Amino acid sequence: MVRSDVRGDGGRPRVEEPGERGGGLGSTDGSTGDDGSARVPEQRGRGGGRQGGAGGRRRAGTAAPRRRRRVLRWSATVLAVVILGTAGAGYLYYRHLNGNIKKEKLNLGDTKIAEPTPNAAGQTPLNILLIGSDARDTKENQKLGGARETFGGTPLADVQMLLHLSADRSNMSVVSMPRDTLLSIPKCTDPDDGKVYAASSRAMTNESLGRGGPGCTVATWQELTGIHIDHFMMVDFAGVVSMADAIGGVPVCVTDNIESRDSLGHGSGLKLEKGTTYIQGKQALQWLRTRYGFEDGSDIARAKAQHMYMNSMVRELRENATITNPNKLRRLAEEATTALTVDPGLGDVAALYDLSKELRKVEPARITMTTMPFTYVGARVVPKEGDAEKLFRLVREDIALDGKDAKKAASEEPTSDDPAAAEDEIGVLVQNGTLTTALGAAPGRAHTVSQLLVREGFTKASADSTTATTEDKTVVRYPSAELEGDAQVVAKALGIPLSQVEKSTNVSGVTLVVGADWREGDAYKAEKEDDKTPKSADALNGADKDACMKVDPNFTW
Repeated sequence: MVRSDVRGDGGRPRVEEPGERGGGLGSTDGSTGDDGSARVPEQRGRGGGRQGGAGGRRRAGTAAPRRRRRVLRWSATVLAVVILGTAGAGYLYYRHLNGNIKKEKLNLGDTKIAEPTPNAAGQTPLNILLIGSDARDTKENQKLGGARETFGGTPLADVQMLLHLSADRSNMSVVSMPRDTLLSIPKCTDPDDGKVYAASSRAMTNESLGRGGPGCTVATWQELTGIHIDHFMMVDFAGVVSMADAIGGVPVCVTDNIESRDSLGHGSGLKLEKGTTYIQGKQALQWLRTRYGFEDGSDIARAKAQHMYMNSMVRELRENATITNPNKLRRLAEEATTALTVDPGLGDVAALYDLSKELRKVEPARITMTTMPFTYVGARVVPKEGDAEKLFRLVREDIALDGKDAKKAASEEPTSDDPAAAEDEIGVLVQNGTLTTALGAAPGRAHTVSQLLVREGFTKASADSTTATTEDKTVVRYPSAELEGDAQVVAKALGIPLSQVEKSTNVSGVTLVVGADWREGDAYKAEKEDDKTPKSADALNGADKDACMKVDPNFTW
């Protein structure tokens, strides 16, 4: 703007430069500048102009360019300092976040499960075990978890979910296991003190966490499912609350007013009105822990509520634009890294960030939440024969649980390059594997099937008279490559698919185990294998916004 009260050479009005304030460059009053520092009086030359040119005039192309260069140099210096300072602060903050993360060994068992074979594009799926610990090891966890008598006790893995991200990153499957599932927990060795926990043939799955840490829970899952687990992530009560607060409200729905508290004080304390409510913090933890008041009050109902919360949380994170707010992201990063215990492979911020990018590739409509199919045994549950293994197979084979995979072209069963011996030269041991948890062994099956083989020309076939074993499907096993062709010829003679012929070091020759799928009759009928998710897995789609938890009438208000 033009100022008429401050004159330079010849009384001409001077144009005030941006950022100057009244009494500026021409002032000799020794006043302070904008930053409070003493302003140096400017010397004047003759004619009332500023010193530096005849008659106070500037020489064209000298002073002004020099001043501009000084400004540019100053700006460049400040910019460099800002960049370096920010980089330094960013590095320090990065180290701080890494320091927040707690790490434990991935697998404490002895069994190693082979990694899945890459697809045609060289991609492999990713399997992550999510564990919720009920540890009351801090005052905060004790306050949130209650049960004062358990303070400092052995923690239990009360939430266990296997997250499977497909090789092509097009879909995601989640399998929950009820905490009171009875199964075999393998031998685990504590990495801190070397203590060995002997294998347990029938224990609740949530006890695995107390046998050396989350790595034992990983080993237990691998033993049961045959699925290779790449990583685990574990969080406790306080971690759930802090992360739920950082994420913000998540909408959940109940069919009626609910208060999860009975006359004896049992329950999570969750209190909600009928319909949809946004929950976070402690209320989110209550939702995730609620059994009393949801459906039949079981762990199965609790798993369903957890699935609804997770689906809703994913939708909120994808749809809520405020998550791009730097402060919110910073808080989420702080809370997440503090709350999590992970395996070394996820033990730094960069790895967690890369994982989040991979997970974000999946749309909610391609997320499927399931619960392991089960059968009640008293108040506990066991994996449901057939259905549970089918669900595990779908995950192992990277088949989408929503049924939306592109149809794969049928391929012929590969046959061995090893030539088979003549039928009457092949020795075959036949075993009875028809024993199940619900049914006793079908009598005489090993003898019956061995006689079938004899009639087919396998004159050296014989029945194993030892105790019956358990085998869901009939299988032909062989110990080494030179007997693969023989084993396949045996399978073909009885109509057994070559996919049920397998190499095993547990046999010394060609061994046919008659499974529970062939308890009677002379003709083997191979089950037509489909890739549909079992109905008993109670699948819930990630895009389902109408899901609502049914409330037990005894817990309404």
